[in-house]
Amino acid sequence: MNQLGRATERAMGMNDSVWERHANPWSGWSRVAILPMLAIAIWSRVWIGWWSLIPITILIAWIWINPRIFPRPKSVDNWMSQGVLGERIWLANKPGSIADHHIRVARVLTIIAGLGTLIFVGGLIWLNVAATLFGLAVSMLGKLWFIDRMVWIYKDQQSSTK
Repeated sequence: MNQLGRATERAMGMNDSVWERHANPWSGWSRVAILPMLAIAIWSRVWIGWWSLIPITILIAWIWINPRIFPRPKSVDNWMSQGVLGERIWLANKPGSIADHHIRVARVLTIIAGLGTLIFVGGLIWLNVAATLFGLAVSMLGKLWFIDRMVWIYKDQQSSTK
């Protein structure tokens, strides 16, 4: 499962500088809004037809631009920054750097978020409001809970290096 995360990291061009900027809480929190906005943009095909490709394209571009546009945070003493830094530790996957109980929970949360995303996508394809909203809620709950676990991983690493 970490392989998918690392592949995404490579596709996004996430280097040290980009990760530092992405640790800005504005970057993390503004990305949380992407999935609901994407749902509206995709659903807008019903109202505006092919013009819906404009907001969809803008949101896809924002996914790539977002971790680059914000400055490095002045402090990482906040939940979102620590979650992003924990995710970087998770993706590095250095042997012994993450406790087994975190690995198990993070994998389960990734599966939950993935299943929610499948339901979300199905709802968008079939224009089913209930499936779209349920999938969105499950996906976002899984992702936010995953970020919370990444905060634990970050704090564990910080306490072990002191």
